[in-house]
Amino acid sequence: MRTATPRRYLMCPPAHFRVAYSINPWMDPDKPVDPALALFQWEDLRDRYRSLGHTVEILDPVAGLPDMVFAANGATVVDGRVLGARFANPERADEAPAHLAWFRAHGYTDVREPEHVNEAEGDFAVTSSWLLAGQGFRSSPLAHDEAQEFFARPVISLELTDPRYYHLDTALAVLDDTADEIMYYPGAFSPGSRAVLARLFPGALLATAEDAAAFGLNAVSDGLNVVLPREATGLHEPLRERGYVPVGVDLAEFHKAGGSVKCCTMELRPAPAG
Repeated sequence: MRTATPRRYLMCPPAHFRVAYSINPWMDPDKPVDPALALFQWEDLRDRYRSLGHTVEILDPVAGLPDMVFAANGATVVDGRVLGARFANPERADEAPAHLAWFRAHGYTDVREPEHVNEAEGDFAVTSSWLLAGQGFRSSPLAHDEAQEFFARPVISLELTDPRYYHLDTALAVLDDTADEIMYYPGAFSPGSRAVLARLFPGALLATAEDAAAFGLNAVSDGLNVVLPREATGLHEPLRERGYVPVGVDLAEFHKAGGSVKCCTMELRPAPAG
């Protein structure tokens, strides 16, 4: 029987969110964001987490950084240790120090400013056995070595080949981080990376092209409840069959910038007890 584990998340309100530039195939500045609707959708996601028993911490947004709402990209936290981000695109570069300032102000002492480009949980996914790491569009392969040394966890590098799935968290989601259970879209990966995923996760839930395009893999799971875009309808029944509870939400305004549930959510993984 599956059980939910209480989580602690960091989110950033969309006070300045808009599509002001294009750095991925989903972004079109000619398709404006509805700020009021974006705030409503973001608040609904925040409140869903709290209703499920999770803690949500708030990172103050910074004017001039419209993508800061995608808090998952600002740092990776494993065992209470914080590896900051170094963004590939200059438009987002100033988000990194804003995130690290939050961690230092909230008592985190083991904080590393990275040497190599990594976009944090956009390209890092944590399971009990591995740190899965995406490359091909944003994060540097050198960042994978850096993360392995810092977190002392084995890193599995995965090559992304479809520009629509420019971050790992658009193509793969961890369903149970205690049991190495994931779901992913095979078409987003190189042949070699598909073979690695099939070897490591032979029982993984495979998403269709339609559900991947609906940002169905940009999901957050607590081991029982899987919060994902409601449009990814093809994933709901397969998740139920595996004992999960799909929780559909509407984040359509954020899809205009290439993000959804996971992009808006950084997990603050604590240090092991003792």
